[in-house]
Amino acid sequence: MPPAVSSCAPQPNEPREWTVLRKRADFLAAARARRQGTGTMLVQGRDRRDGDPAIRVGFTCSKKVGNAVARNRAKRRLRALARELLPVQGIPGWDYVLIGKAEETGARPYDALRRDLSYALRKLAGGS
Repeated sequence: MPPAVSSCAPQPNEPREWTVLRKRADFLAAARARRQGTGTMLVQGRDRRDGDPAIRVGFTCSKKVGNAVARNRAKRRLRALARELLPVQGIPGWDYVLIGKAEETGARPYDALRRDLSYALRKLAGGS
């Protein structure tokens, strides 16, 4: 079965694509790697060191975020941010996991969320 590819196809000027993490082992490996928190989310990142240049990303929200509607809204916002920023700021060959925080991820203005994710990606890249 081919890997799941994001619904947002890469543009001609953006040759990189990202796939979605599905396996628990990939999420656990990212949890043991670098992490950068912001007021609205936690971003975990790890260099896979497997020679594959694809960027992989996973999304999760615990029940602390709220009911299913609130969790899904937070994950939709995180997916939109990933589509926008990972092709530009993500490092090829890395896995990222974006974790929503209770109330903050769903309530914060989108521009502020974009700045938070951009900051977290810069900090993760600087420590590599």
